[in-house]
This record gives sequence, structure tokens and C-alpha cells, in this order.
Amino acid sequence: MYPIITISREFGSGGHTIGKMVSEKLGVPFYDSEIVDQVAKRSGYTKAVINEQGEYTDKLTKWFSVTVPSAMYFENPQDEIFKAQRRVILDCAEQGPCVIVGRCADDILDQEGYNTMNVFIHADMDHRIARVLERYGDTDVDVRKRLERKDRNRKTYYKYYTDREWGKYTNYQLNLDSGYLGIDQCVNIIVDTAKAIDARTREE
Repeated sequence: MYPIITISREFGSGGHTIGKMVSEKLGVPFYDSEIVDQVAKRSGYTKAVINEQGEYTDKLTKWFSVTVPSAMYFENPQDEIFKAQRRVILDCAEQGPCVIVGRCADDILDQEGYNTMNVFIHADMDHRIARVLERYGDTDVDVRKRLERKDRNRKTYYKYYTDREWGKYTNYQLNLDSGYLGIDQCVNIIVDTAKAIDARTREE
């Protein structure tokens, strides 16, 4: 059986595209925006809020979570979204092998003992800038600063909910440089590895 593949990625590194192509080649479900749809139904929050709060923690969110007096308990909306995402991710994993992008899925599934292959996709800044400009076009916001802010907030979010370091090589089975390898080669490496794991488990 294929492992459940989780894709963590630097912003602009092509992680979504890679994950989608992997799922198509392996013939397994792909979950990214689909998770947002399910979380919206379960939580009552809009998709726009979930997209912004579902993978990012900024200083304001951290401040809110530690400064509200315990006698005045209000659950942080981001915590509510995380809990809903966690339930959706576990439901997806329960259905069998799949590809899940982001949202701390690697840690969530590892904690529950699922057979996972955790992948981190990264690339140098030049490749990421070029990809973002190609996909979204030029904007008034400096692209480099946007990338740095997105990564910084993803790192903070991941640390906040997992107590692990986002992007640290020991947290993943595969660390792939999509700028150096290219999208197709990253896909091939992940697919070939998943097939090798499947063949090994069949022999055991």
C-alpha cells in the first residue's frame, strides 16, 4: 500500500503542483483546497478566512492567544480552524492513501501512527520569485518580501501547533529542491519512492 504523502513547501516552490501531479500518477486522492471546503462547512468560517488562518500565524494571533485572561476564555478562531482541519485531515487519511498539502498534516498523521511519507519542497529565491510572478502576475507588493513573510508565518504556525521546526530536514523523508531538480523530476522521485514503499510492504 502506498504511504499517505504529505507535502510541506516554501511559498512559490511549486508544492501544490507537485502534489497534484503525484496524486494523478499514483491514482490517489489529492487534498488541498478540498480541505478548505470541508473546514468551511464544519467551522462556519469563510474560505477566505480559512485560507489565511489555516497555515499562517502572525504576531497578532500569538498575542491574542497568550494575553486574554483565563477568566475570560475565548477560543482563538485560528485554534478552531486548526481543530476542524485536523478532523478533516484524519478523515481523509482514514479513507486510505492520498496526498495532503500543508496544514501540519505531517505531524498530525505521525502523532496518530499513520504510514506517511513526509516531503518538504523548497527552492532558491530566484526560482520562487519567477514562479510567483508567472502564476499571480506583478503586484504593488515586493515579491521577495511577500515570500519571506509567507514563509515566516508558516514557520511560526507550524511551530505553534506542532512544537517542531518547519523545514528541518529530520522531520521529512524527502527534501527536494524544485528549483534545481525541476517540477517533473520532483514528481518522479516522490512517485518512485512511494511505489518502492508499496512493493516493500507487499513483500513483508
